[in-house]
Amino acid sequence: MTDKILEEAVSFANENKTCFLATNDGDQPTVRALSFWKADKEGFWFVTGTYQNFYQQLLINPKVEACFFHQESTLSTMLRIRGKIEFCNDPEIKQKAVEDRPFLRNMGLTADSPSLVIFRIPHGKATFWTNKSKNLENPSTEF
Repeated sequence: MTDKILEEAVSFANENKTCFLATNDGDQPTVRALSFWKADKEGFWFVTGTYQNFYQQLLINPKVEACFFHQESTLSTMLRIRGKIEFCNDPEIKQKAVEDRPFLRNMGLTADSPSLVIFRIPHGKATFWTNKSKNLENPSTEF
């Protein structure tokens, strides 16, 4: 990831940890708020459990869109990340997720838990929007 817009997207996502993730439940779009894990050169990372309804939705249709939002005084900024997710079963990454997110232990999840699900959006489109921009001025990039 060397693109300037993408670098800004990674930074913005890491600074605004509450995001909204849209999936499809059959033919019905579904969105929910999530506590985002992290963004880095490998993509935009999320943690969930197999007990969540949207996990089943991801298995059926891995196409998602995540929306990050920040309000500062009269300026609103939104970042949308659209792409196809990939699941990650790497034990080291799962361990890092549990270390970074202590509440997972409170839920009875460990790096070895079959219920622990790590996924990321490794490729897609990142688009910024502000309430001061016009439709044609929204910077975006493929990653």
